[in-house]
Amino acid sequence: MIGLGGAGALGLGAEVARHYLLSPTSSIQRMKGQSGWSWQKPLVHLKDVTHPAGIFFVHNNGAFGQKYLPETLGPGCAFLDYDDDGWLDVLLINGMNWPGHPGPRTTMKLYRNNHDGMFSDVTREAGLDVELYGIGVTAGDYDNDGHEDIYVTTNGQNRLFHNDGQGSFTDVTEAAGLGGYSSLSTSALWFDYDRDGYLDLFVCNYVKWSPATDIFCSLDGRTKSYCTPEAYPGTTCWLFHNRGNGTFENVTGKAGLYDPTSKSLGVTMLDYNLDGWPDLFVANDTQPNKLYRNNGNGTFTEVGVAAGVAFSEDGVARSGMGTDAADFDNSGLPSIVVTNFSDQMVGLYRNEGHGFFIDEAPRSAVGQSTRLTLGFGCFFFDVDLDGLLDLLVANGHIDSTISLVDSDITYAEPPRLFHNEGHDRFHDIAPEVGKSFAAPKVARGAAYGDFDNNGALDVLMTTNHGPAYLYRNDCVKNHSIRFRTVGTRSNRDGIGSIVRIWTPAGMRWLMVKSGSSYLSSSEHAVTFGLGSFTGIERARIEWPSGLHQELGALPEGRTYTVEEGKGIIADDPHHARTCP
Repeated sequence: MIGLGGAGALGLGAEVARHYLLSPTSSIQRMKGQSGWSWQKPLVHLKDVTHPAGIFFVHNNGAFGQKYLPETLGPGCAFLDYDDDGWLDVLLINGMNWPGHPGPRTTMKLYRNNHDGMFSDVTREAGLDVELYGIGVTAGDYDNDGHEDIYVTTNGQNRLFHNDGQGSFTDVTEAAGLGGYSSLSTSALWFDYDRDGYLDLFVCNYVKWSPATDIFCSLDGRTKSYCTPEAYPGTTCWLFHNRGNGTFENVTGKAGLYDPTSKSLGVTMLDYNLDGWPDLFVANDTQPNKLYRNNGNGTFTEVGVAAGVAFSEDGVARSGMGTDAADFDNSGLPSIVVTNFSDQMVGLYRNEGHGFFIDEAPRSAVGQSTRLTLGFGCFFFDVDLDGLLDLLVANGHIDSTISLVDSDITYAEPPRLFHNEGHDRFHDIAPEVGKSFAAPKVARGAAYGDFDNNGALDVLMTTNHGPAYLYRNDCVKNHSIRFRTVGTRSNRDGIGSIVRIWTPAGMRWLMVKSGSSYLSSSEHAVTFGLGSFTGIERARIEWPSGLHQELGALPEGRTYTVEEGKGIIADDPHHARTCP
């Protein structure tokens, strides 16, 4: 969150945050006399439109019986508008066959949105028909030319693809100074950590692994199984500073982020202490999670243990996978979600202010219903547009034989969609929003975005060595309003901006972000559910540059593109929603 008149920092706490509080509306509260809460089923339908939309994709993890560790990680995915036509396109990351074990050639896939519910495979003409062992992706306009570029993490040399604005990409990894960094990389995100107007790049690395250093692990002493990350040494994440001339400098050590003990899988940006500088939360597998506080001078301080987010409630380092951050309880403070291994449950760290978090998952449906599942992709979004952020968790185990070891755990697992009922109450509505969505999957990456421009957020999900899924959000009756940010003094995408809206119910806010979830990248536009309200009283955008831009009353049902320092430059109506 952008600094509030300089009052932020560790001691800000609930007093200032309370000023920005949104009190839940009566339509959200669902109270019923003295008996407490009565749950009402939200009208949401996540329709599987993958094949009707023309998306035919199957991930290849290259598995050939040797149980190599990268095979378990799965692919990421992204919603992005690569051709700048106002319609979200889909990028799906893919692996490849291991050397010496030939098979059909597989590459990532870019699907262009045709504006009619259909997509076209444009991978080859876009210059992305490249064979690599891809894992994750993050999208962002690093050179401020108005076109979204993509950074793909891999097992090996990661790749930066520059968008030329003519429908194609060019591999500029070496020219940008990002060559020579080889690792087993996972999630990544773009963010402007020094607020100089150019997007910097943070990259998670998992462990030190190669086919030559592969270790034989076994459950029975005879048959090889996938090793846990504890079998391999950790490795540091990377921070690359954008010089503003198309090149990057590795500032990991200089910024205080060098940590060779980490085994990082997920990362999200947030401003947990409200001082106006973007912080980072990193989910680590079998190592303590890290919360990096941005000191505002080009350096970070790791405060995960002191903040209460490094371990579980009983002081154990869990298997952190995916992560996201948002103000799910409308407290004015961003909280954190982390997906973990089976028998560990999801972590839901509520921001209590004063730099401290408390894991609420054990006392909520979020923890109770995720104790046996293995979570990967996750994110907060308002699926039914009622004004409260819901939580999606994509699940799937890493071992296809796990049920032989533990009959309570399966390889393919159903996702969770936790509907936010307000007052810290969640209800899993996944079984009720669509048969395909609720079906067990070996899920990994997950992202959200409004691909059909109807004002409701759709879902993209990948599976390991399996198909991808595109779910269209149908039937939502509530209203919404959306904002796209175009920076001028700030980075072109406006990443790091805070968008606030006021309605008769109070104030709510969202941060413009990249990355988050697991290996994936959601759209940059922010979507506010308004419930029954047909407009907002006012809005304000707090840019990374420090500029606060006020907007007046606005009607719902539209996406407003706001340019820094200028105001609304586009006003696009939402398309009609349909019901099955």
